[in-house]
Amino acid sequence: MRITDVHATPGYAGFFFDDQRAIKRGAQQQGFTYDGDPVTEGFEAIRQAGEALIVDVTLEDGTVHRGDCAAVQYSGAGGRDPLFRARASVPVVDGPIAEALVGRDARDFLANAELLEDLRPDGTALHTALRYGVSQALLAAAAAARTTTMTDVLADALGTVPATDPVPVFGQSGDDRYENAEKMIVKGVPVLPHGLINSREKLGRDGDRLLEYVAWLVERSAELGPAEYEPTFHVDVYGTIGAWFGPPYDRPEVVDYFATLAEAAAPHPIRIEGPIDADGRSAQIDAMAALRDGLRDGGVDVELVADEWCNTLADVRAFVDGGAADLVQVKTPDLGGVHRSGRAVRYCDGTDTRAYLGGTCNETATSARTCAHVALATDAAQVLAKPGMGFDEGYMIVENEMRRTIARRTRRRESIRGTNCETEVTTDD
Repeated sequence: MRITDVHATPGYAGFFFDDQRAIKRGAQQQGFTYDGDPVTEGFEAIRQAGEALIVDVTLEDGTVHRGDCAAVQYSGAGGRDPLFRARASVPVVDGPIAEALVGRDARDFLANAELLEDLRPDGTALHTALRYGVSQALLAAAAAARTTTMTDVLADALGTVPATDPVPVFGQSGDDRYENAEKMIVKGVPVLPHGLINSREKLGRDGDRLLEYVAWLVERSAELGPAEYEPTFHVDVYGTIGAWFGPPYDRPEVVDYFATLAEAAAPHPIRIEGPIDADGRSAQIDAMAALRDGLRDGGVDVELVADEWCNTLADVRAFVDGGAADLVQVKTPDLGGVHRSGRAVRYCDGTDTRAYLGGTCNETATSARTCAHVALATDAAQVLAKPGMGFDEGYMIVENEMRRTIARRTRRRESIRGTNCETEVTTDD
């Protein structure tokens, strides 16, 4: 089944682009937006509308298969690609990318996706958002051409055995960290709430506001959760704890604070994402590894999640090799092709680091569904509910896609077993 056409259409993502550097420098929120001028190249405002580029891949049977190019909320920060502009990228998709893909066999997903990684129409690699979105369309096209699921196509490409149960979903609350957390608890979400603790004010002068929030999560989980509900708490603090204490991060007062977090969360496990935001990948790995060693030596059961400076496949490998995290976030739009996210998850196999298949609120329903297949194909430790910051919609999209896919794969296996049994009976006769 050959690819006959590739086209792109500008659209919107599920949230907004935010200038993280400007926010960290003290930009004040005014209503939904921020006062002040942006400082990161490419931004026209500190908060601006998220963009997506819809990619259609047409096959010779006339069917059209979609992927969405999207970039993370905090684009241009932490070593990531610059701000993605959808309209400016249309000629790249309709031109060099289409020229490279038209005529190729849609069933050869891995070869087609790898082609994008090597394509350099202007002498530089394609923006990660472009590789991300086009690879989604290629994966959907391959699944259709093979009459199977995207999960199975990826599993074949990566040499994995897919999960037979839904991967635990991680809900993100946005700034509405109380009401959205209650929604998650009522629905029995396995991992929650993200929390968006991205300022010293939200952390608390002495870390007290975070402690109060964690204690509140314990209380509400018991009051509102389903029977035998045992969630894991996962809070993203955007480097605020590291900025508060400063190095060295394995000293007693730092370890003691994490011990109080573990006590506040009991009896539930707790993970802290982005406890430190250092200046560059090497410094970040050293700082995270030092904190992780300090927690281990102190017997403090708090897991650390790597996010900042952990963007590419090479970054994921470096964090895992450096023992810098209990979980690494595989931030799917930053990896490029979806197969690279799958490889990043697989790299954690056999190590003491697990893979959290993440991404961003600033994606689309299409990219979120595709990532559900990446999570199933690789049996990741958890997968992010996305897009958007309203929780319910993203959770529905990701959870339902996994359940539907598992049911479809189960029906297919049962059908094959039934056919084999009938063949055996006929042969015996």
